[in-house]
Amino acid sequence: MKTIIAGKNEAGQRLDKLLFKLLNKAPKSFVYKMLRKKNITLNGKKAEGSEMVQPEDEIKLFLSDETVEKFSESYVSPLVGQRPEQKENMKPAAIQVVYEDSNVLVVNKPAGLLSQKAKETDISLVEYLISYLLDTNSITLKELETFKPGICNRLDRNTSGLVAAGKTLAGLKTLSELFRERTLSKYYLCLVKGAVKEKKKITGYLLKDERTNQVTILSKQKENADYIETEYIPLKGNDDYTLLRVKLITGKTHQIRAHLSSMGYPIIGDSKYGDRAVNDKFKKQFKLSHQLLHSYEMIFPEGLEGELANLSGMKLTAEPPGYFEDILKACIERKGR
Repeated sequence: MKTIIAGKNEAGQRLDKLLFKLLNKAPKSFVYKMLRKKNITLNGKKAEGSEMVQPEDEIKLFLSDETVEKFSESYVSPLVGQRPEQKENMKPAAIQVVYEDSNVLVVNKPAGLLSQKAKETDISLVEYLISYLLDTNSITLKELETFKPGICNRLDRNTSGLVAAGKTLAGLKTLSELFRERTLSKYYLCLVKGAVKEKKKITGYLLKDERTNQVTILSKQKENADYIETEYIPLKGNDDYTLLRVKLITGKTHQIRAHLSSMGYPIIGDSKYGDRAVNDKFKKQFKLSHQLLHSYEMIFPEGLEGELANLSGMKLTAEPPGYFEDILKACIERKGR
């Protein structure tokens, strides 16, 4: 038999969803069968699975240890157990913690690191975050049986900058809601080809090809295409290149990269939507192999309540990586406008 007393990361979710996390290798039909037969109970009573788990609720699984073990796959990070120097060797670059409290963690992701796994053998930002939380005793392996911290916004592999993660269920839920409702403002810096003279808000429709993982920007609505909005303002530049501050209003796959390219301002280094001749030049001169796009600022809305009230109106900033600054100096600041 296994007993779970609901804590802050178990309470506030449906019982069946909690059980699916705990028995993550079991068919859903098995979980519902065990509920029907009272082999899984909530506070000593039969449960349907739709009940919302409350703090201190007692969940009992009248199952053998072998059955629980068979249907439970414990989380083992590829970084857990590694020596510090081995962990460092596995990192493409140091991951900087920009902000942390008991519910939220915001980091500066380096270019070259996946936000989430694309395949089982990948090591992504999520693995580094969980490893960090284990190392700092912010979470235990036992707690990972029923709750896994996660990121709430994703950046392309070769885009650097701010990524927000929920350390607790409350953090994860609130952050996800802020991103979903677009009340959290996100700003990017990017270097583009061409002279951009004025601030502009652009709209369109984005159609994704799942097979090629590439998107097309359309001027008119089409089936399966998503409406998008992007706003940009030139910060400095010359006749050849411009540094833009971009506000991502909607957040779709490759939105900034494809939308700017459709306007005739491809991001430098972008292999999918950029200018090949320009990219070759920057690769030769600066050894640049990815887009110069950096998520540099997040501004939380005013009036947040509950456990994340301390984030109300907070502005978080991550400076661009050194190579970004070096290229700006060489291409813009030394030439002037």
